[in-house]
Amino acid sequence: QVPVVESGGGLVQPGGSLRLSCTVSRSVVFDNSAMGWYRQAAGKQREFVARITTGGSANYGDSVKDRFTISRDNAKNTVYLQMNSLKPEDPAVYYCNAAGVVLGTAINYWGQGTQVTVSS
Repeated sequence: QVPVVESGGGLVQPGGSLRLSCTVSRSVVFDNSAMGWYRQAAGKQREFVARITTGGSANYGDSVKDRFTISRDNAKNTVYLQMNSLKPEDPAVYYCNAAGVVLGTAINYWGQGTQVTVSS
């Protein structure tokens, strides 16, 4: 298991912005992994939010398109999720995922999650 640590969660008002960060402790893992963000609201299934490949190609879940932006900084082993125009339906625990192939072995690591709350 390779540590994957999210940060940046908190409370924000509807329409506000928040940026989440996720850092992977091993460069070899980060550099060879697509990085993704998933979220799970209380009492609901975990859902896909955003994903970015090692080459920087991104895709998003329908519910966050045009509002969220995923990016990665390979020098910092960090992926970001910029969340704008937050809505009351966005609150959830947001999880960071690293999925790739390292030395011929498929790997899949998850962070512990960071809570995002949207409330006025």
